[in-house]
Amino acid sequence: MFKRIRIAILLYVLVFVALGQYLTDRRSTDWRNSLWVDVYAVSGDATADTQSFIDSLDADAFAAIEAFFGDQAHSHGVALEQPVRVRLAGQLEPSLPPLPRERSMLATIVWSLKMRWFVTRLHWASDAPTPDVTVFAVYQTSELGAAVDRSTALRKGMIAFANLYAAASARGSNQMIIAHELLHTLGATDKYDPLTALPLFPAGFAEPDLNPLYPQRAAELMGGRIPLDPARAVIPDSLAEVEIGPATAFEIGWR
Repeated sequence: MFKRIRIAILLYVLVFVALGQYLTDRRSTDWRNSLWVDVYAVSGDATADTQSFIDSLDADAFAAIEAFFGDQAHSHGVALEQPVRVRLAGQLEPSLPPLPRERSMLATIVWSLKMRWFVTRLHWASDAPTPDVTVFAVYQTSELGAAVDRSTALRKGMIAFANLYAAASARGSNQMIIAHELLHTLGATDKYDPLTALPLFPAGFAEPDLNPLYPQRAAELMGGRIPLDPARAVIPDSLAEVEIGPATAFEIGWR
């Protein structure tokens, strides 16, 4: 008897969670209201330079991301004046569940559950309204490594984990990484070859009908780079050199 009750309660919880996730997914991409995004800054290396950079962040640090999504949404026929609103929610101690070192499905699932529980507790402890998307901007100084570790995002839970450089000169590329991971939380897929990092044609090209095709004049956000020729592509300096293509717009409900 008690076993049946426990199973019934578990099934109820699973259905409730699944329904809540479904409604959240639908609401986040119907674009009837602004998508609210909270960004938490995290020091990834605990250095004085990184902390100084984080201290310099202000309310306008992510304004370019808001403007980018506004311009791109309008170009795809979305009437909402400001589709994405980004707020700097503060700084967190470096206590985030670390990204799994092994790329196995089990490790990813465990990390995903840990992150979702971490975010749930974070929202419970905050007096601010619960955002639609939670972004962790993990900064480190460029001197500590040749490349920032990989970034990732979770569709379920709508959480983005962005590894960034703690340098004013990297603001443009940092904003692109955040925008890229943000769209992953809305269901957008990568549009580049994971082996070569080259954008895939045509979905990963900002202007697939350009003649001649190369060099492209901008990067498609989920393609990640500006194709110069069939074998070369460069990371854009800022969101001013980035567009959201038709395939990505369709995935996030803009078309």
